[in-house]
Amino acid sequence: MLVLGLDIGTSATKALLLTAEGEVWTAEAAHELLCPRPGWAEQDPAQWWHASLNAMKKVLRKARRKASDITAIGLSGQMHGSVFLGDSPQPLRPAILWNDQRTSLQCRQIEEAVGGREALVAMVSNPALTGFTAPKILWLMQNEPRRYAKVKHILLPKDYIRYCLTGQYVTDVADASGTLLLDVKARGWRSDLIDKLGIDAGLLPVVMESTDISGTVTRPVAALTGLRADTPVIAGAGDQAAGAVGAGVVSPGVLSAVIGTSGVIFAAANKPLTDPRGRIHTMCHAIKNTWCLFGCMLSAGGSYQWMRNMLQSASGKSVSLSYERLNALAAAVPPGADRLLFLPYLTGERCPHADPHARGCFIGLTPSHRAGHMVRAVMEGVTLGMRQQVEMMRGLGVEVKDIRAGGGGSRSELWLQMQADMYGAVVSTIRVDQGAALGAAMLAAVGTGVWPSVPKAAAALVETQKKFRPHSKRVRFYSQLADRYEMLYPALAPAFESLSTLPDK
Repeated sequence: MLVLGLDIGTSATKALLLTAEGEVWTAEAAHELLCPRPGWAEQDPAQWWHASLNAMKKVLRKARRKASDITAIGLSGQMHGSVFLGDSPQPLRPAILWNDQRTSLQCRQIEEAVGGREALVAMVSNPALTGFTAPKILWLMQNEPRRYAKVKHILLPKDYIRYCLTGQYVTDVADASGTLLLDVKARGWRSDLIDKLGIDAGLLPVVMESTDISGTVTRPVAALTGLRADTPVIAGAGDQAAGAVGAGVVSPGVLSAVIGTSGVIFAAANKPLTDPRGRIHTMCHAIKNTWCLFGCMLSAGGSYQWMRNMLQSASGKSVSLSYERLNALAAAVPPGADRLLFLPYLTGERCPHADPHARGCFIGLTPSHRAGHMVRAVMEGVTLGMRQQVEMMRGLGVEVKDIRAGGGGSRSELWLQMQADMYGAVVSTIRVDQGAALGAAMLAAVGTGVWPSVPKAAAALVETQKKFRPHSKRVRFYSQLADRYEMLYPALAPAFESLSTLPDK
């Protein structure tokens, strides 16, 4: 077995090779983010395809293997993005991404069309959010009608790469859950909602389970890449579900906490548990007859990166300010950062507050606060936001036994212990933290019969390493701090809304 996992990320595409013995090689190729207007986020899907080819070449060179050695391909990628195709492989316009904020009006229209937010959540288990796919379709319909009239197929980012590889228009239940058009409980398109929104159901791809074979590599692609023309391409999953598979979050009781650019808490469930208010997403997992709950903060590690860039800029080019240095500054400050709190809403927020107008801020600044206080407040503010997700899941009946840490935040022992203390649960690191690309490769291995199920593959390949146990005194302190933190957004929301209406100078 030599399976390839491709993960179409926002900043780069990652290619991962996996053997049955658990050997892993990775490589990536970057692509450009387009921001033609404030609040807009787009990418050229052709860059994803070129990046996929380049990353595959790089990882094969690292592993000293040939493309013809690859026995199956699994796909993952950023969720919610909209690729609009006409009669040719060239998209009709740049893809509109998950972090694009242009569709507030269309979100309201969707909820009004079905009788309100609670009615929509009852239909598709989620509220209408600006990042989701359905509002983007309505936006194109209303703002670029001539272009919309040419649309023949609508695909998610990873599914465009599938189309390039196989010529098939297919998605999977996990990724399709994030379109706002899937009946998550029934694991199929919600036809009555699609009709109410005036969308032609024929534009949507076929939906499969994540381990199903969605097609095989075409002869032209085989000639281009060296892959075998009969190489199976597995349906795969959106990056959240695939990343959870790669972390071993495949059964109830085990959660993942990933601090990348965004911050995500993810839990598996044997039934579709739904928050009536839609604060937590309920979607299909990449495992048959299994669902998941997850929340997504838009600026988690992104807030930490912003803090580093600000301090680096102030320090000048002669000073190199590493994340290790930031961690040391934060570690020298007591928990609570001497009563300084940070709201990490730099790019708006999604969970638990679906508010594109929310903004980041420090609360409690005094002359005695220094850079280390601000760094620690950023780390704690991000983690307090993720704690809110954990507590909401507990309120829905989710058991929290073990939390698997991932993303850049898992490389800081200070941040790992902080998470254990705030979540009140054991936080573990994993031996191979390769996220969605590893999960995509594991799904490919299961889909081609190497392992009989995703849990069996996870048992064979996912190994925990360091464990961080909560300290009872700090658990109590952070619980008190969380009470203060949760007071802030409701108090500031009117100010956020008012600032958004302030005209430019």
